[in-house]
This record gives sequence, structure tokens and C-alpha cells, in this order.
Amino acid sequence: MRPSSTYRVQVRPDFPLKAAAELTDYLADLGVSHLYSAPLLTAAPGSQHGYDVVDHNRISPELGGPDGLRSLSSALKKVSLGLVVDIVPNHAGVAVPQANPTWWDVLKHGRESAFAKFYDIDWSRGRLLLPVLADDPDALGELTVEGDELVYFDKRYPIADGTGGGSAREVHDRQHYELVNWTRGDSELNYRRFFAIVDLAALRVEDPEVFDATHAEILRWVREGLVDGLRVDHPDGLRDPGGYLQRLRDAAPESWLTVEKILEPGERLPRWPVDGTTGYDAMAEVNGVFVDPGTEAFFDTLDHHLSGTETTWQNLVHETKHRVAVELLAAELGRLARLAPEIDGAPRALAELAACFPVYRSYLPAGARYLAQARAEAGRRRPQLISALDQLTGRLRNPGDELAVRFQQFTGAVMAKGVEDTAFYRWTRFVARNEVGNDPARFAVTPGEFHKGAQARQQDWPATMTALSTHDTKRGEDVRARLAVLAEVPRDWTEVVRRWVRAAPLPDPALAHLIWQVAVGAWPIAKDRLLAYAVKAAREAGTGTTWHHPDESFETALRAMIDKIYDDPALHREISDFAASITPPGWSNSLGQKLVQLTMPGVPDVYQGTELWDHSLVDPDNRRPVDFAARRELLARLDDGWQPPIDETGAAKLLVVGRTLRLLRQRPELFTGYRPVLAEGRVGEHVLAFDRGGVVAVATRLPVGLSRHGGWHDTALSLDGHSWTEVFTNTGYGGDRLAVAELLHTYPVALLVKE
Repeated sequence: MRPSSTYRVQVRPDFPLKAAAELTDYLADLGVSHLYSAPLLTAAPGSQHGYDVVDHNRISPELGGPDGLRSLSSALKKVSLGLVVDIVPNHAGVAVPQANPTWWDVLKHGRESAFAKFYDIDWSRGRLLLPVLADDPDALGELTVEGDELVYFDKRYPIADGTGGGSAREVHDRQHYELVNWTRGDSELNYRRFFAIVDLAALRVEDPEVFDATHAEILRWVREGLVDGLRVDHPDGLRDPGGYLQRLRDAAPESWLTVEKILEPGERLPRWPVDGTTGYDAMAEVNGVFVDPGTEAFFDTLDHHLSGTETTWQNLVHETKHRVAVELLAAELGRLARLAPEIDGAPRALAELAACFPVYRSYLPAGARYLAQARAEAGRRRPQLISALDQLTGRLRNPGDELAVRFQQFTGAVMAKGVEDTAFYRWTRFVARNEVGNDPARFAVTPGEFHKGAQARQQDWPATMTALSTHDTKRGEDVRARLAVLAEVPRDWTEVVRRWVRAAPLPDPALAHLIWQVAVGAWPIAKDRLLAYAVKAAREAGTGTTWHHPDESFETALRAMIDKIYDDPALHREISDFAASITPPGWSNSLGQKLVQLTMPGVPDVYQGTELWDHSLVDPDNRRPVDFAARRELLARLDDGWQPPIDETGAAKLLVVGRTLRLLRQRPELFTGYRPVLAEGRVGEHVLAFDRGGVVAVATRLPVGLSRHGGWHDTALSLDGHSWTEVFTNTGYGGDRLAVAELLHTYPVALLVKE
């Protein structure tokens, strides 16, 4: 059953299925049709996200087990809601071996294990390498034998039958696995992992037996009507995403299926048997259309002044992706190179091709043109590798070649770690656009570009998900909406940020610019949250400090910068004043982008808590508890007829979200087409409007510029002469022309329903 909308809930041990069940009446009142849950299968003990599944046969006891799911399903059905669940086919959690029965068996029996085929392991090395020991040459001396287990502090590993005699080190040397220094993982690991996370081992779901074993419980939920839709995590990691999705569709023919596929701007989703993506492509378009495209040069100049760098986004991405390929993913690169022993220079050429690959991956034979683009760019950058590049591309375009299959999996990991998790933290000219699914070099989106994308989505993927915030976004939607205001006040921003970087200096000026933007975007923000974000951002950027080797002197300077923000009264007051000045136009942008996301083609998702203002930052900040009691109270007041002001409570956003979701659920026939509605008048470019086939959404864009023009003046929308009701104010309108000043008198957005 296709949802009209979804509401994402991060179930976890401190917010289990019982807590989700207690939300169902509120979600029904809000207007969604489906609750959309984080993964439910048993994850590693204490997991706060659920993506490290350790047992595919059980619903997590920490979440409430089978009884918890039945209770949630019953509560949902009582209020006529459905359930969509996140699933994780690419990998399993192996950080706590005894919690994962299949991994435990592989460690105990090696390649003779009945589950050896479950994991993508290169057994040519001999033993399975586990990089878990401290960076100490005598770390193995800390091993002990307890019964039939080897113990290293809080970690336990099985002992193979008949290998238990002698010292702990002697026993260790007879096992099918080898415990080694944790620093050797990136270069020597011999099992495929999720990106660079050694605690997540890749599954071989292309094997029908593995697919069946890891999906039996999930598909039981589908068969029994407990679940209506599945959200597929990270299909790019799979050996054959198209084949996997066809098998899933065959097993769940009526389910709403979406894939967490990140498309680069202009890239199209393969014609897989799914309903669409999880919405990052839509998010990039919605965010971008609220950014002033005319001020890009200001930010180029400011960025150069602050950072002193001349590099382009394209060159930075090449640099970060290449570093990831040869360092962070050196083990994966080595495995690839061993498949091409006949090609001199294969490792260097493979790394260069991955660094030049323009999208996350191809799906051969589809997407071969991206390989051609990468080959051309790699040859331009590294002419000395042309011979190796030509030999490799001859093999890499062959879908049946093992090298080609694994290279497709490799490029996605290189892109994710090189761009999302590195370059996004180094390229800081305007971080409102540094978001998953967007190219930050694409400063803004024009209304024409937005309409073109929306029309294509209506035609090709009308049931795709749309989103503004997810558990993986770098900043919450309302942070980005407020930061978009900076593009309208570039001179003001230049003046204050140049003063601030002198008042609270940091050795990395690009990182400092990122932190200042995040601070004003999320202000007021508690000091501990901003500091935690700053440390994570610094380590992800990898310029002044890193995760593997934290630089204490740099991080001390970083803490000093954050301290100054809060401890210097004059600086603190100036930040507060500037943030206050961009907050009202930021609220306008927030309401506009939310209305557009909810009403554009697709199935909109509301991430937990974002029906009010949400100024969350990157995870784990965006998994903080949500005050649902406050949201219930405000929704009840709205239903009693309260017309809320646009203020810090966020009640105006709740009004927009609730009224729009209810209309989507109650009147789906009004949302079956897409036609741009153009505004006439001297400031018509400040209107973004479209007709979905009986509903017209109207949003204000670039509110600061509109104010400078003195308001709407004679701007009007041409309608078809019918009577219309505006949903948020319950006001009636008629005639062929509707004055925008009248329509948007109360709120900067409107939703007109044809009577």
C-alpha cells in the first residue's frame, strides 16, 4: 500500500516499540498515513541506530521483541495507520562476536563454517584478520583462555575444537582468525566492510540462500500484514543491486519499496522494481530553490579571503577521494588490484579511476558512460598511467568480470567517505548546500530548474519518498533554511564573520568558517552540542586532527574557540544579535521549504520532531529525544481554532505540516499532476507556486529581498476562476487573479484547495 506520507521514528533501546506505539494517536492526528521505523532486527548490544544487525531471525529484545511489534501493529491498525521499516541487506554487526551467531560460527570453523558463504571474505590470506588489539606490540600478551573462549578485555572469541591446549597466544595462533593491531584494518582487512567500519562485515545477499536466511523474518512481517513498506539501506554496497531488488520485489510484490540511493545532480535512478529513492535528490532541489543564486561570487571571495585556498570543489573532491582510496580503503584497493596482476600500475590506476568517478557507482551495463568520463579525467590528470587505465577500462566495462563487479562496490565507498565525510567538512564557503545528495558547487536552484525536476519526478517516480531531514543529514532542515538567509545578506555576513575569526581564532580557517555558520544556523545552541559538533567536524575534515590520531594541541585550540563564543560577553551578544536578525526570514524559508516538500510529487517523510523548528546537527545530535507531549499540546490548540503567530514555538510550522498531511491523506485525488503557477508583477520571482491538480501550493522565496522591494505590490497569481479555500487560515478566495499580498498576509505560505 502506497503511503500518503510517513513519519520517521528512531526506535532504539531508550525509545522502544512500546514508546512508538504510544505515538500512534498523535501521528494519526498529525495526518500521516504510515509510521516509518529505524531497523527492528536484533542489533549489537546497546545499539542506538540499529544498522549493526547481529541476528536476522529475531526482532530486537531491547526494542520489545515480537510482542513489541505486534503491539505496535495493533496500535497502528486501531487508528488506520501502516508501518514502513528500514532494512539493512548490505552488512551485519561483528563488533561483539558472541552476539552474532553466524559470525561466531565463521570465527570458530573458518571456511568450513556453514555460514562462511554469508560474508564476503577473501580466504586467500588464510586466516580472517580481526583488527581489534591495542596499538601495542605486546597486546597479544593480554589474551587469556576462559573455557572454550579467548578473551581480550571485554571481547570474546571462540576456540576451534581441538585447539585449546597451551598458552593463550599458542591457542590464538591455531585459530581461523588472527587478532591484530587495530591500525592494520584499513590496509590489511580481508573481509569487505561497510565503508571503512570494521565492525560491519558485508553480507553476500546475492546468494539465494543468504538472501532467504537474512530476509525470512522481514518477509514474514510483510506476509502477515504487519509491514506495508520497506526502506532498503545502502543498495550501492551490494554486488548486484538490481538483482537483489528484483528478488525483494518478487517476495513482496505489494509493498512500497524505496532505496537509500544517493543520486548526483542530473543522475537518474536505474529502472529498478522499486517506488523510488529515500529523497535526497528532492531535498537538494527544495533547499536550493530558497537560496539566492545571485550572490555566489560574494561567497567565493569570502571563502578565498578566510581560507586562502585557490582550490576548486572538483580538485578538492579528487584529492579527498584519492586519499580515501589509497589509505582508508587500502585493503579494498589491494583486493581489487590482485584481480589484475597482469596490469602494471593497477593499484595506482584503480585509485585514480575511483577518484575521478563522477557518481557513486555504475550498474553495468547501465552507467558505462561514467566509466568513460572517469577514464578521460584520469588520463588528463595522470598521463603516465594511460596504458594501465586503458587495460583496466577494457575489463571494468564488462559486467561479467569480477574486477568490474567489485570496482562498482568500491567507487560508492570512495565517494561516500571522500565527499560526504571529508570534503563536505573542508569546502566551507556556504555550508547550507553541503548536504547529502547535493553538489556544493551547485550554489542554488532556480525556480525553472525546480519545476523541471518536479515534473520529471511526477512522470517517472510519483511514489518516491521526499525528505528534508534524515538520520544522515549533516544539518537539520531549519538550520539550512536559516543559513539560506546568508545568501541574501552576504555583506553583513562578511563583516561579522571576518571580525569573529579574529576574536576567536582557530588554526584551520576553513573549519572556523564552517563552525561560525553552524553556530548562527543553530543558535541558540548549548555549548556541549556545539563543541561535540566542532570536534566531529574537525576529525572528519582530517586537516588539523583525525579520528585515528587526535591532535591534542589542535583540539585544545578548538575548545578554546568554543569557550570564547560562550565566555566572551561581547562576542556572545554579537552572535546572538546576528542570529536574531536572520531568524525571521529563516522561519519564512522553513515554512516555504516544508510546504514545498510536503506537496511536491512524491511521498513526503517527516523526520521525528521536525513538525516544529528543528535545529539539530549531524548524528548523534539528530537522535536526541523528542518532546512529543509539547507537540500534542500545540496540535490540540491548533485543532481548537488557534491561529498561531510565527514565533520561536514553531507552532506555525506544526500548522503547515498538520494541515497539509491531513489533506494528502484525505484527498489524494488532488495530488495527481504537476503544473508550475507563475506569478505576475514586479517581484514575481519571490513566489514559488505549483498546482498539483486541485491544490495550489504557494511559498515565499528570498524574503529579505522581498522586504527590500517593499513587499508584494501588484504581484498576483492567475487562477482559473473557481472558488478556493486557503487551508492554513480557512479563508475563501475567488476570481481569475489573486493578489499575493492578500493571500500571504498572515503566513509566507498558502495552500489553496479548489472547491
